[in-house]
Amino acid sequence: MAQFFAVHPDNPQPRLIRQAVDMLRQGAVLAVPTDSSYAVVCQLGNKDAQVRIRTLRQVDERHHFTLLCRDLTEIGEYARIDNQQFRLLKANTPGGYTFILEATREVPRRLQHPKRSTIGLRIPAHAVTLALLHELNEPLLGMSLILPGEKLPVNDAQMIRDKLERQLDLIIDAGACGLEPTTVLDLTAGDVVLLRRGCGALAPFGLE
Repeated sequence: MAQFFAVHPDNPQPRLIRQAVDMLRQGAVLAVPTDSSYAVVCQLGNKDAQVRIRTLRQVDERHHFTLLCRDLTEIGEYARIDNQQFRLLKANTPGGYTFILEATREVPRRLQHPKRSTIGLRIPAHAVTLALLHELNEPLLGMSLILPGEKLPVNDAQMIRDKLERQLDLIIDAGACGLEPTTVLDLTAGDVVLLRRGCGALAPFGLE
């Protein structure tokens, strides 16, 4: 049965954030709010928790995980970024985008795209997610919390509790999130390629 933490959306209680991170370090799978939608996350190095997320989402090895990072410096540890890519990321983060970039050696092979050696990364603009990232001191591994057979993410913590209480270890309730996942942009080919339209605007990338 999942634990349930109600936290302030803008000033999350440090005690609850520390407890959540302690659970992550022990292998927990969490549902957490982000600036786009709720996401299901675990610690980067925990293979068993990663498998649990794939099972919950019912997705195969071809489905990208996302690394949720604190800032551009942390993204630079896990992705190769040239000057043009850096300018794009600096101008559009934090926010509702996931960027597909070439992975560095810091990213385990099991987390990379099996053929392209790429990884999805983002910097969320949500106080609760950022508090977790700063306390954990490393990226979170996650996916949008979209239930099997559904097209839109779950945006209400109580609904998550009703449907997934036995599949999660902790649900963090900071109020309703949006109903759109992130906009996914592939930056590996030189030109920006739209892979999924979501909550992030396309105009800054000349795609509208």
